[in-house]
Amino acid sequence: NAGTEADVYISVYGERGDTGSRQLLRSQKPKKFLKGQTDIFAVEAVHLGHLYKIVIGHNGLGSGNGWFLDKVVIKDPITDLDYTFLCHRWLDQGQDDGNIARELTVTDVSTFPGRQELELKREETWAAEKWKFQKGNTLQFYNRLTHGFICLGPDSRVDALGDKKNKYGKVFFMWVYA
Repeated sequence: NAGTEADVYISVYGERGDTGSRQLLRSQKPKKFLKGQTDIFAVEAVHLGHLYKIVIGHNGLGSGNGWFLDKVVIKDPITDLDYTFLCHRWLDQGQDDGNIARELTVTDVSTFPGRQELELKREETWAAEKWKFQKGNTLQFYNRLTHGFICLGPDSRVDALGDKKNKYGKVFFMWVYA
């Protein structure tokens, strides 16, 4: 339920002005804003110069209108620059802080030069490790600082003692360095 059927709007802000609120209408995919999907939209506007923020949100209408937004990448065809706006939050009146719109600032590549490589590694790691978080699995985290375990059970139970003899069967260890 991380996708949305609501109408999504974006405003893009640059050093030369902004686009105003624009509805994202036509994705290159048959259905837009589905869970785990990357949608691509063409937004026509005068050249705004270097971009610094966006405001993105939805109207809150329709069934399943809550939306989990990972990030927005804007590709400037004039300068051939990519502007990344990280969100990784819910736009949902019933989740997170209840907001259905977010103001996001650009991720500055100069302050984080390895960001693109790190993002690629994060995506690759998640693709390889997400099976551990499937229903029915139990995770056990070991903290080298405290020499203790924290166990996350499939029933959402947290056991700070982290008993190694687990009644759930599958136990996966993850090492946490603090």
